[in-house]
Amino acid sequence: MKITFELEPGDIERFHEALARAERRVACAEECDIVDAARHALDTLPIACAPGYIRRQIQEVAGLLDMLEDEAWALPQVERAQVLRLLAYFSDPEDLVPDEVAVIGLLDDAIMLELLMKHLRHVLAAYGDFVQARARLPVAMDSAARIALARALARHRDRLQARMRRRSVRDAMAGIAGAPALQG
Repeated sequence: MKITFELEPGDIERFHEALARAERRVACAEECDIVDAARHALDTLPIACAPGYIRRQIQEVAGLLDMLEDEAWALPQVERAQVLRLLAYFSDPEDLVPDEVAVIGLLDDAIMLELLMKHLRHVLAAYGDFVQARARLPVAMDSAARIALARALARHRDRLQARMRRRSVRDAMAGIAGAPALQG
């Protein structure tokens, strides 16, 4: 069954307020604390009994954590801050609807994740391409070959990150970068 609903301006404003609280948390928290809180939420939230839509959205958080911690990807600070903002919202048990409220407590998290993930779609696509390219690299036998492969991968990463920025700027200029009221 598919359920569709429309968010009215007041609904978007409540999401925006909750996101603003998350932004304040990001401003005064260490990145490692936000990451730890998101991992804790993934480990402790009752995700297994949640509806499929909620499970799918929340499972995306694990990929965001992997991306943040991937040293070879070296996510630039602007995009890193956007991901941390999303994780801060996700890990806040007192967000729009408290997480302990059965089923619906995670619905606001899933909705916010979907809205913010749309804004990060070019970042996620570039990272996916990077992971695939890295997996296709041959195993280097000597140190010179490993260094050459690392340099090639770094050049590829730089091209992907430049592409991700161009696409994000293009979308922002066209007004289609996700939910404008939720952009920070």
